[in-house]
Amino acid sequence: MGDRDFEEQLRGLLAEDAYAIRPSPVPYPVIRRKGVVERRRRAAAAGAVLVTLAAAPVGAYALGGPDGAAHTTAATPSVSATYAPTPTPSPTPSGPAGPATPGQLLDGITLAQAADGLEKCLAYDRDIAANRVSPGPDSFDQDLGAADDYRIILALNSTGDSNSPGDGRYIVAVKEKPTETRLICHIKDGEASGLNTSVGGDRQPDSPPVLADSNGGKLFRQSAIDQGNWKLPFRWGVIGTVEPSVARVTVSYGDTTAEAALDHGWFIAAGVLEQQVTRTPRIKGYDAKGTQIYDSDQDPTYQKTIQ
Repeated sequence: MGDRDFEEQLRGLLAEDAYAIRPSPVPYPVIRRKGVVERRRRAAAAGAVLVTLAAAPVGAYALGGPDGAAHTTAATPSVSATYAPTPTPSPTPSGPAGPATPGQLLDGITLAQAADGLEKCLAYDRDIAANRVSPGPDSFDQDLGAADDYRIILALNSTGDSNSPGDGRYIVAVKEKPTETRLICHIKDGEASGLNTSVGGDRQPDSPPVLADSNGGKLFRQSAIDQGNWKLPFRWGVIGTVEPSVARVTVSYGDTTAEAALDHGWFIAAGVLEQQVTRTPRIKGYDAKGTQIYDSDQDPTYQKTIQ
């Protein structure tokens, strides 16, 4: 048999037995186990990546550049809104308004102390009205209102004399509505000891541009019984009203001259008397140009001597 015959016989045998050859069975359990292990490995690797990202600064991340290298972008601070609660407004304090200038509260008297004195004097007036048996034909009972209605324009120490022994303090308060009212309240030993009231105002159509208060003498005068023998030094005050044309007021008493404060149509001056006097304070008023438009020495309605 030649080589060619042998080759053809071998091909025939192979062709006849082709369908009899069976491949080895696929090891499925082994393949499945390897797949599970691979998935677990990948899951663990992904978890490690998440932990790393969580530990990195907020906003820091890497970008791949065209050269394939990693380029880090700087972290951007995170922005967060902070809740700011609306502040609760503090309650508005009650009580009378204060004066236009600090110099109207004298001798260390605070606004709170002056307001307390005013409250006591208003209560004092209500008690008198409630206990009055017969008001009489020429008297009247009028509610002076609450302390909140007033503005304090002067507070100063008072000096006792033979007619009213014991030092104390005067509180002067005014209100415009419903009726113009002026109170001179006297506090002694922490209690109200007297109240002078002017309702309706002193100013008339023919009044001068500067008008001293008709009952303000108690603020600058000691008892007439002690005339020539007043206790010195003596704290004094002068009050009154002014027209809008008045820009400046001065008050001279004894050997001193005081610049008055102008407060919503009122003038208020104060000083300390170091000598015995027989004449009342001299009052002068000036307009905005500095021209004198009033002099109490030229006013026939002004009391010029102490009586």
